[in-house]
Order: sequence, then C-alpha cells, then structure tokens
Amino acid sequence: MKQSWLNAHNANIAYENPVFRKALEDFLILPDGIGVDIASKVFYGERFPANLNGTDFVPGLLQHMKRPLKIGLLGGLPGVAANAAQLFKKQVSRHDYRVISDGYFKPANLDAILARLKDFHPDILLVAMGVPRQEFFIDAHITGEHCTIASGVGALFDLHTGRVQRAPQWMRKLRMEWVYRLLQEPQRLAKRYLLGNPAFLWRVAKTWLKGDHR
Repeated sequence: MKQSWLNAHNANIAYENPVFRKALEDFLILPDGIGVDIASKVFYGERFPANLNGTDFVPGLLQHMKRPLKIGLLGGLPGVAANAAQLFKKQVSRHDYRVISDGYFKPANLDAILARLKDFHPDILLVAMGVPRQEFFIDAHITGEHCTIASGVGALFDLHTGRVQRAPQWMRKLRMEWVYRLLQEPQRLAKRYLLGNPAFLWRVAKTWLKGDHR
C-alpha cells in the first residue's frame, strides 16, 4: 500500500502538476493541516475528524502497534535517518528499525538500495524525500516485493530528531505551526506559505463556486 498526506502545499502541487495528481490516485491520502480542513468544511459542511499530520501520526502509530514491526527509513540528509531510527528505538523498542539509505544517493546506487529494501521487507517504509519527490519515488520504484506499506513522510526525520524545531504546543493547538516554520525558514518557505496558502484558498473558492467538488 502507498500512503501520503494532503495539505495546502501538496494540493497546490497536485493542482499544477497532472503527473503528480495522477500518481496520487494510487495512494491512501490522510488529511494534514488547517487548509484541507477549511476545504472540507466548504465542500462538505464539516471538518475532518482529526488532523493526522505525519509528525504526530507516525510516532503515535508506532506506539499504538503492539506487534513488533520492521520499520525501514529512507531519505533525509546523511545521518539524519540513523538519528531518527535511534530515537524511535529509544521511544518504542519493540520494533526493528533499519536505515535503508539517506535521500542523496546516486542513481547508480538505486538497484542496490532496492535490493536491500527487498531483503529487509519492512512492514512500514518511511520515505522522507519531500513532496513530490517521495511520492514519485514510491510510485515508480516501490512494490509489494519491497514493503507492505510505503509512506511519504516529508520532514518527519528532521522534526522528530529536533534538527528542525517544532512549534510550541499552543501554536499546534491553534493550527498555526506553519507560521512557526515560516519564521524559522523564511527564504525557503515564504513562497509556499505566503503565496501558496492564498492560492489554495482561491482554488477552493473557485471550485466551490463552479460546483466541481460534487
């Protein structure tokens, strides 16, 4: 099974990139963030029951699963996946965590990485390459021979290890974590949030007015 999340940024990419939009048809999509909650309210009259962002969902899932699982980690900067695996192991020791590769491997190494993955065959493969690269990677290369579930987790390894700081709890409760991330990385994230968020809301409004959501 292929799995990913949908937030305002990912929705904008899907709107502008038909190849990405087509790839997502094979994924189980979970809601992430206030933007898709607003869209759900506009289109269907109610918000999603929960905000299932990957940074909280994945650690919660590992904690919840009582049966020992094999967890593969693929992506991130060199060393970050190893740090994430160590922290996951410390927090939930019953699972078997294995780093498959960082996210900066050369194309020539792809076959070896896939062979390593096939040999381990994790129950859950966490792919942290950013959107849309991680979804394209999963769609193009990952099958049931490699893992049971392949999940595109974005910045999970960075956030879980503290390499990138999360917003304070009060900001998360207010659904304003994106503001905190913007203040942390204004050059990288200004376009995503300051231009992307209004573009997403405009597209929601336009779709509602046209009745295309029905």
